[in-house]
Amino acid sequence: MRKAVNHLKKADAAMASLIGRTGPCRIAYREPRFDALARSIVFQQLNGRAAATIYERLEKACGAAGVTPQGILKLRLPRMRAAGLSAQKSEYLKDLARRTHAGEIDFDTLPRMADAAVIDTLTQVKGVGVWTAQMFLMFALARPDVLPTADYGIRTAMRNLYGLADLPKPAEMERIAMPWRPWASIACWYLWRSLDGGAEL
Repeated sequence: MRKAVNHLKKADAAMASLIGRTGPCRIAYREPRFDALARSIVFQQLNGRAAATIYERLEKACGAAGVTPQGILKLRLPRMRAAGLSAQKSEYLKDLARRTHAGEIDFDTLPRMADAAVIDTLTQVKGVGVWTAQMFLMFALARPDVLPTADYGIRTAMRNLYGLADLPKPAEMERIAMPWRPWASIACWYLWRSLDGGAEL
């Protein structure tokens, strides 16, 4: 991590200032397993506290083994709704569980796959778009050079840090991020921190 932070500080004066204000990078990683992606689905478009409560209820509903494909598949929709999940997210979780159970998604092989291949694999699941796959890359697979150009927080933080008139579009974000390579994920962590928030896997 020190190598990444030193690179960012030397490569980008604005990022160096942000790092100085924020302090050490304390990015937290999760194991790249089924439950990490299931958790990401639960957290979509919800604030962290509400999503965490729903996920805890889901864990309890799945039983002692926790959130596994088998645990999700055995749950009936009313039980999932009672945990606080929408009908749509319940179906997303069911689709993830079915595909994992069928071997279409093998979480053991994901760490050996290139970033683009991971995104192609995970976005086969209903409700898993590029952003969710990128969060899995960053926070579960610990990939160091991911730039989620659709992330509103990253766009807002870039606008603020670089004094832009408007939220940057993907091409401008890529241009700004060029000096960060190959540590864009770490730079994004600092950008989220500048908003007193952060992505949640």
